[in-house]
Amino acid sequence: MDRPYNENLLSRLEQTLRQSRAARINLSARLRELDVEADGVRAELAEIDLLISQTEAAICRLLSTFMGTFSSGLPSDAELEAAMRHPGNQREPQAPMRSHMPIERRPQIPLVRNNVEALSDRFMDRTIPQAVTLLLREEGGALHVNEIYNRLLEGGFKFTGQNPTISVAVSLNRNTRFRKVAPGTFDLVMRDASKAS
Repeated sequence: MDRPYNENLLSRLEQTLRQSRAARINLSARLRELDVEADGVRAELAEIDLLISQTEAAICRLLSTFMGTFSSGLPSDAELEAAMRHPGNQREPQAPMRSHMPIERRPQIPLVRNNVEALSDRFMDRTIPQAVTLLLREEGGALHVNEIYNRLLEGGFKFTGQNPTISVAVSLNRNTRFRKVAPGTFDLVMRDASKAS
């Protein structure tokens, strides 16, 4: 009576052993597949990292060609916007940048006008903040740096740098009298107070 019971138990244990070995083979095969998939994902990540670094380098090269050196180190948002909107500085973006960094369209960015003639000399002896304060008070609202530049030239302001719109943006960005209300667009901080007085 013990012999058939032992044979039955032995048979079940052998079946369990076969099933366990088969399961181990299947899991080992799945692990190899996952390793291959993980290697593929790592390769894709490496390609994306390379693309990111190339794109960042291209952006830095592009910006450095028309922004010059800033005394404060990294440029502010207003400086970048002003530099990127200056018509003389616009270049055709490289293909990778176009496909991965869509250009956001902003409505009604004024163009920097070439050959603006001075209509007066009212800004000739003023600093950028002084002249822009007058302009913004007269305007009654915010102006883009390109329009500010155009109007300063009309008022006889003399720019000395190679990137005058950047000079305007930097000057306004650093002065607490002004606030940035949109990319490259500034208004007076005390707009209501200036209207009331």
